[in-house]
Amino acid sequence: MAGFRTSDRSPVAEGRLAGPLIVTEDVELLDDLLRLCAAAGAEPEVHHSVPERRGGWESAPLVLVGDDAALRCRSATRRRDVLLVGRDQDDPDVWRRAVEIGADCVLRLPDAESWLVDRIADVAEGVGRQALTVGVIGGRGGAGASTLACALAVTAARQGLRTMLVDGDPLGGGLDVLLGGERVEGRRWPDFAASKGRVAGGALEESLPRLHDLRVLSWDRGDCVLVPPEAMRSVLAAARRWCGVVVVDLPRRVDEGVAEALAQLDVGLLVVPGELRAVAAAGRVASTVGMVLPDLRAVVRGPYATGLDDSWVADALRLPLVGELPKEPGLLAAQESGAPPGASARGPLARFCAAFWDRALVGAGAGDGSVTA
Repeated sequence: MAGFRTSDRSPVAEGRLAGPLIVTEDVELLDDLLRLCAAAGAEPEVHHSVPERRGGWESAPLVLVGDDAALRCRSATRRRDVLLVGRDQDDPDVWRRAVEIGADCVLRLPDAESWLVDRIADVAEGVGRQALTVGVIGGRGGAGASTLACALAVTAARQGLRTMLVDGDPLGGGLDVLLGGERVEGRRWPDFAASKGRVAGGALEESLPRLHDLRVLSWDRGDCVLVPPEAMRSVLAAARRWCGVVVVDLPRRVDEGVAEALAQLDVGLLVVPGELRAVAAAGRVASTVGMVLPDLRAVVRGPYATGLDDSWVADALRLPLVGELPKEPGLLAAQESGAPPGASARGPLARFCAAFWDRALVGAGAGDGSVTA
């Protein structure tokens, strides 16, 4: 199997960077900037002029100077990451003031709000490589995709990786149930259905149920069965910025929301039972998914029909073979007692998942998430 080069981003939550420095006396503008900082998950420091304490201006990761404060900031040390912010769209002198304080750019609210939230969030969360994101899809119903997705996430978390498991199948019954955490407090997909724009990664992580040392975004037992593509894009982007590993359990159908999820995957694993009818069904799934996801690979599960093995199935689907998904005796009984798939580190399923991560996470801290030979 080919590997992936990626990095496990450092856990920013334990060492959150300082928020931006805001310099303004304009109460209305300050209210706007505080609202945007809250949306980005940042805690700013506010001053009416350049801070008197030594290094306050120089050490801030981002400085937001209100139009009203530009004159008071002309003597400040020249530095990067200074933004001049205001609301007057027709001010002819704004660029002169920006040059006088050495601002990188001029922003006008409300037009620049979305861009500014992203910029502030980059400061609050830190800018690092995105998480390795793996999608798991069943070649047919009951193939074992959800079991594999849970086991991959549990194994990654056990290896110390910051891990998020995302349930992308609203009709699957809920991965929180499979993990024995349906009663654990935390937000579910319906809470994010209206999400647009940027979601703060730290806020997302803190809001989700924590089960078996990983964060889980699953479904509740309500009637909501659709994630708009904007919400899927926002939530997965936040997860990828915040985690080292994101595992997404996906349905076999491809609607707009699922297509958005597929577009954010580094690799997809298609779980295929070793029987002819399953291979035929998986072929249709692979054809549909392959229109969005270029890197799809086969995980084959026995028992096999006569004349079939894992290599034959992968060849028939024209997909690279990850390997044979092992059978784990007592898996159902373990789940009934509250143990998730992959809970036993010495079990065959956990060993399969550990071997996958060992190959996938090539050179921790190096690379960019791209596939290598």
